[in-house]
Amino acid sequence: MSAEEWSPLLDPAAHSSTQELQYFSKVRNKNLYLATFAAVLGPLSFGFVLGYSSPAIPELQSNPNPDLKLDSTQASWFGSLVTVGAAVGGIIGGWIVDKVGRKPSLMMCGLPFIIGFVIIVGAQNIWMLYTGRLMTGLASGIASLVVPVYISETSHPKVRGLLGSCVQLMVVIGIMGAYVGGMILPWYWLAVLSSVPPTLMVILMYFMPETPRYLLSKNKRSEALAVLEWLRGPEVDHDWEYSQIEESCNTQDTKFALSELKDSAVYKPFLIGIFLMLFQQLSGINAVMFYAETIFEQANFENSSEGSVIVGVVQVVFTAIAALIMDKAGRKILLAISALIMSFSAAVFGVYFKIWKENINNSSLHKVDVQNSISMATHAPTWLPLVCLVIFIAGFAIGCGPIPWLVMSEIFPVRVRGIASGVCVLTNWSTAFLVTKEFNDLLENITQYGTFWLFSSFCFMNFLFTIFFMPETKGKTLEQIEALFRGPAHELTD
Repeated sequence: MSAEEWSPLLDPAAHSSTQELQYFSKVRNKNLYLATFAAVLGPLSFGFVLGYSSPAIPELQSNPNPDLKLDSTQASWFGSLVTVGAAVGGIIGGWIVDKVGRKPSLMMCGLPFIIGFVIIVGAQNIWMLYTGRLMTGLASGIASLVVPVYISETSHPKVRGLLGSCVQLMVVIGIMGAYVGGMILPWYWLAVLSSVPPTLMVILMYFMPETPRYLLSKNKRSEALAVLEWLRGPEVDHDWEYSQIEESCNTQDTKFALSELKDSAVYKPFLIGIFLMLFQQLSGINAVMFYAETIFEQANFENSSEGSVIVGVVQVVFTAIAALIMDKAGRKILLAISALIMSFSAAVFGVYFKIWKENINNSSLHKVDVQNSISMATHAPTWLPLVCLVIFIAGFAIGCGPIPWLVMSEIFPVRVRGIASGVCVLTNWSTAFLVTKEFNDLLENITQYGTFWLFSSFCFMNFLFTIFFMPETKGKTLEQIEALFRGPAHELTD
């Protein structure tokens, strides 16, 4: 028998692996699922914020009250101010999550959600509408940072992928909820409905624990052990997991210094997190959604809101599939497949615009004009962009949607988790704002097909980045992931 075959028997890590399997086989997840449910009401609220503008803007544009009637420019700001607020929320969230803790941060972010929707309901002028959107965007930015961190620090490797993916799943459920609610409720009652999830989150989180890793980082050892006992159930040896977390926390300073950027356990995950967030927004998801209404009308949908609901259903179904297989398939393979699917779909979108551009008025660069000009392309296959749209959204949902947020919550050492996650959230929302605002300029300067081919290129770059630089984190504890980054550079692709 070769030395390689004997080595696991001689390696102390083999005993550790056996002990780990025995430990997790006795874990009871009931309380963990309860804590996760309370936390993901934040992303559900965030989804309602994102989806709210789609049904609300048409109503506000035709509002008989001149003080609340939006023109096209004001409607654009009403939609995009959320991303501005979320970028600021990422900065604030990165600070408070380390300063006051994960649980209090979640409860605090519920307040601007509620206050923002209350301001919208009672709005007397357009500036109050703007303020409400900015407040809900601020809360969304904080929630998009804190919730993944809370879930990753309370979960164990066997279910962390499933529970972490529920963040994106609840976002898309919230978006679909806003679409469906907008079909039967006026804009002000829809705002009331949207304030329900954050209210429930604040109430339920009051009864949930702080994360054991945060408690240990603050030297609250007895409290951390009590939380582990509550999360894992009474039948396991909590001291084993407790000692692993404690060892990791003891080797780290409690405060972050810029000099630590030289540490491979800090700068490697930091760069990976930033690039994952950049590629998510540069994928063209907002551009494709921009054309969604036109595409559905071309496919003879009488009501564009029906198309919005279909988009929501596709997002929910494929995000749920991703969540269910995340801990078996792994993050890396799902993200690579997702990026390839999106790259192909965006490229076909470009081909569609290129081949039939003679039928499209190239001077029509705004949504309404594109809608009118595309409708003259009588020979264009209307099924092609519809199929591409569904495939693109499905591809985004299985990887590029949930995985950057999941990986962000897994790869940072506890001492820099707040500030590093804050920078990632800031990168994501700032890029989302810029892509949304500059989209029409891209159409003007490099045409429709050039714009979609550009997004296709970014998706392919994401594929290459995932293959060569992103580590696989499935089945590893957060402490093992940190050790992975401390090891040789080639371990990143293992």
